[in-house]
Amino acid sequence: MDELLSTAIRPIAARTLLVSGTATAIAVFAGVPIGYLIARYAFRGRTLILSFINTGMGLPPVVVGLFVWLLLVRSGPLGALDLVYTKTGMIAAQVVIALPVIIGFTTASFQALPPRLPDLLIVLGAGRLRTIWLMAGEARLGLLVAVMGGFGAAVSEQSASMIVGGNLERSTRVLTTAIVTETSRGEVERALALGLVLLAIAFVINFTLTVVQQRHRA
Repeated sequence: MDELLSTAIRPIAARTLLVSGTATAIAVFAGVPIGYLIARYAFRGRTLILSFINTGMGLPPVVVGLFVWLLLVRSGPLGALDLVYTKTGMIAAQVVIALPVIIGFTTASFQALPPRLPDLLIVLGAGRLRTIWLMAGEARLGLLVAVMGGFGAAVSEQSASMIVGGNLERSTRVLTTAIVTETSRGEVERALALGLVLLAIAFVINFTLTVVQQRHRA
């Protein structure tokens, strides 16, 4: 029984890491530069944009799932891509969930730096790219929190993955949707095992990033 349970969980855990890891990487790649620009430059409407971002940090995943599903369904504007009920569609939904979290934490991290730091670095001879790199180094503690927050938001959501991915066995079923499925079937042992695996994955990822964070702090 234990071997059967382990064999069943393995592909679901791997799929969860693939979907949530990819979504987090995309959100970091897009969100960190956006957060830097919002923090670095004063422009009309910045407060309004930050308000939308902060609202997005608490956006219900079920609303995100419905919105992405409407975009990807065959009758939707992106229906020709045929991404609904696929892992790619699930990644898109999780990017929407993780992106505001990463932008919000990134913006706060850069805004916490001395306002004159970029100008000082340029005066000292650092080019534009070098200045951005040095500022990212100064804000690295907050940036790592952004990554942890983004991954946590992506890997722990269930509603969006269920709506967009369809919870198809051997295709789009991830740990959160599998837990709901097994619980509804009365398979409490399987549901608990899946929950423990999900917690273990989240802990290992966050522990690794925390170790990196604290080493840099030291």
